[in-house]
Amino acid sequence: MKSAAIPLSVALAGAGLLAGCATPPESGSVYNSYQTMNEQVIRMGTVESIRNVTIASPESGVGTMSGVALGGLGGSQIGGGKGSIATGIIGAVAGGLVGQQVERNAGNRAGFEITVRLDSGELRAITQPADEMFRPGDRVRLLSNGYTTRVTH
Repeated sequence: MKSAAIPLSVALAGAGLLAGCATPPESGSVYNSYQTMNEQVIRMGTVESIRNVTIASPESGVGTMSGVALGGLGGSQIGGGKGSIATGIIGAVAGGLVGQQVERNAGNRAGFEITVRLDSGELRAITQPADEMFRPGDRVRLLSNGYTTRVTH
């Protein structure tokens, strides 16, 4: 009896692709190591409104390339000779399109656009992941380091 083992090179390539997709969680409550021990300016304010938004991650191309490879391999197994070449090409194109769409949808996260009236009277809108709930009227802090601003309670 033969076992259907995955070749080591294919397994390593798949593991490499998955490792490349690993990213630290984005959150108003998570700091990356390079964000620590930096002074931040704090402004106080009151939440005016909250709007649900979708935060889209940039596409890395991994989904498209994986889809091309899988579609091309699968398509080339159909038919023989020139027919298998044609089905391999069609499979690669279709797989690339499907892989791109899967990556695009997998990278989307729920977020909030939070409009805050600062104690100075100015309005500010900050978009961040929806990991902490806010309601109109909440007193909040805006923490800013000159590059990023986050809203916290």
